[in-house]
Amino acid sequence: MTQNTNNFKKILVPLDGSKYSEKALLRACELASVFNSKLIIVYVVEKSLPINLLDRKEYLTILRNFGNKTLERANKIISEKGFLAKSILQEGNIVSEIEKIVKSEKCDLIVVGNKGLGAVTRFLLGSVSNKLAQQSPCSLLIVK
Repeated sequence: MTQNTNNFKKILVPLDGSKYSEKALLRACELASVFNSKLIIVYVVEKSLPINLLDRKEYLTILRNFGNKTLERANKIISEKGFLAKSILQEGNIVSEIEKIVKSEKCDLIVVGNKGLGAVTRFLLGSVSNKLAQQSPCSLLIVK
């Protein structure tokens, strides 16, 4: 019998506060248990949405607060599963920021939900999971 090698030393889980990203987080915890992986969770504040310049500062503050709450909730789930995770709050284009984190943290796997928070955002930005499937520099698991 061959010994199980750790193919997934670092697993990145992008979060958006949706039930789909929570399902991805739970799956990432399962994989981390099997592969003895380190978990990294990230929330990216999307800055490219077209909004009125006067509202921009308030809008970004709301998104940052939501992102911090999303990461706190995720850390609670991870802790209950017996893990610790590195949390990252980034600002910028979601896919570009995820790709930067994958490279800088040397991630071996991204675990992402197949849908996000809403149809309007998906229409404006495109599906993050679809873009990652095309552009990701590492393996990608899309959780349904």
